Amino acid sequence: MIRFENVSVTYDGASEPTVRGVDFEVPEGELVLLVGPSGVGKSTILGAVSGLVPHFTGGTLRGRVTVAGRDTRTHKPRELADVVGTVGQDPLAHFVTDTVEDELAYGMESLGLSPQVMRRRVEETLDLLGLADLRDRPIATLSGGQQQRVAIGSVLTPHPRVLVLDEPTSALDPAAAEEVLAVVQRLVHDLGTTVLMAEHRLERVVQYADRVALLPGPGEVPVVGAPADVMAVSPVYPPVVDLGRLAGWYPLPLTVRDARRRADDLRERLARRDTAPKAPAATLPATSASALPAPRPAPSRLARLLGRRPADGRAPEAYAAELRALAVRRGRVQALRRVDLTVSPGETVALMGRNGAGKSTLLNTLVGLVRPTSGTVLTGGTAPYGAPPRELVRRVGLVPQEARDLLYADTVAAECAAADEDAGAEPGACRALVRELLPGVTDGTHPRDLSEGQRLALALAVVLTARPPLVLLDEPTRGLDYAAKSRLVTVLRELTAAGHAVVLATHDVELAAELAHRVVLLAEGEVIADGPTADVVVSSPSFAPQVTKILAPQQWLTVAQVRKALA
Repeated sequence: MIRFENVSVTYDGASEPTVRGVDFEVPEGELVLLVGPSGVGKSTILGAVSGLVPHFTGGTLRGRVTVAGRDTRTHKPRELADVVGTVGQDPLAHFVTDTVEDELAYGMESLGLSPQVMRRRVEETLDLLGLADLRDRPIATLSGGQQQRVAIGSVLTPHPRVLVLDEPTSALDPAAAEEVLAVVQRLVHDLGTTVLMAEHRLERVVQYADRVALLPGPGEVPVVGAPADVMAVSPVYPPVVDLGRLAGWYPLPLTVRDARRRADDLRERLARRDTAPKAPAATLPATSASALPAPRPAPSRLARLLGRRPADGRAPEAYAAELRALAVRRGRVQALRRVDLTVSPGETVALMGRNGAGKSTLLNTLVGLVRPTSGTVLTGGTAPYGAPPRELVRRVGLVPQEARDLLYADTVAAECAAADEDAGAEPGACRALVRELLPGVTDGTHPRDLSEGQRLALALAVVLTARPPLVLLDEPTRGLDYAAKSRLVTVLRELTAAGHAVVLATHDVELAAELAHRVVLLAEGEVIADGPTADVVVSSPSFAPQVTKILAPQQWLTVAQVRKALA
């Protein structure tokens, strides 16, 4: 169905091809997962299937890509639209109409199909994807999982034979991700749709793949094979594979179920060790209610660079953030309901819950972007809403879901100069942080030319220039590979070591397990659980990490904990 014949792509101005030596075939009715570190060309390969590369992106494509017999070099994206359906990372960027039914019909209208055919296919797609009850709903009112299903449905109504998915679960909570992947499975198994998917969160998808195509590095020849065989040599792999490598299991398990069946000996080895698992791996701050005082490691260069901003003559606050009976109403939606929450200096708190639970609203309230309807919000002892911006950035900083929303200059140097001025910091303060967080990035680099992980690090440096005691991050691992996520964890641990409090809203259960001291679960705008990470996630079937599920009833959270215990 899809055939790559010795394909290489070189973008204008680049000295080397982004991808080269791509030579494999995706048969009809098969799901092939495209994996590899950030920046190796996964999106380029996906774009070559839909014709966006090179017709839209420019550059030179050598070799040949054929889809259902059509050569993408001679067929533009419009001429492939009846064969290939493409869904990107952000479903909202995909929509062009306001309601579900209109969105499903739009693609067929563009192809000039008759009203009778459109009506029949819309009904078929509503039933196939479980969207019939939502047909008249405004798209803006749907949850993330529902929006992703609508995005998939909108490209299915023209009856494409190939579906190209770029990180379809990156913005979804675990339940919504399972919902979308169940739809993809049904398309493959029942309708014979061919699916080529790129995804960083391999713990969610690798078990569904018929084959995996690994891009080990930029310009390197792909490795294609059975999922377990490729995972054995891949530089990126989910926790279940990491645990399998540690335990010496062969073939490597790809699912929690397979790993549990082999884990008896590992549980016995861990039980014999005089070591109880700690949650999380980071040291709990002594100010946390559940913590015991513990010696801190020597401060890193980044921690020394950040330090703590002088308190301007005021006594330090007991809490970096304090919410009492907070309620927020946005239009007809009650976004938050009587939320009580405190965050201590040096503490990392993970806000979790399904899409639409109120996590982003809570962060926006803490940074003063949303006005509380009732209750109290204090950051550094002062209400953030209505506070002067120059004063507010010294108390709290937010890195939004899309780091590019915080970056508006043409160069890294210009971003840093603006950050220094906005924060009232000494010239060069932001650039010093960038050197620590982004070594090797030059002053003249345009932010749009950075990878997702690099843009996140630059946005974090911009926020940290003012040295706010409270740092907020909204879905910080979206679009990050495992290496970039590991670097982010290191940076955030150094922040808490320097006394900063960190609050992050995330669907990434593995990140929460590795980093958070506390987890706060939200549902319908209410706090339904708040406690130490192990206590909250171990008891949750939706938010428990893979290692916890595999080694239950023992309360291990991460492979790093297991590796340390066995050392």
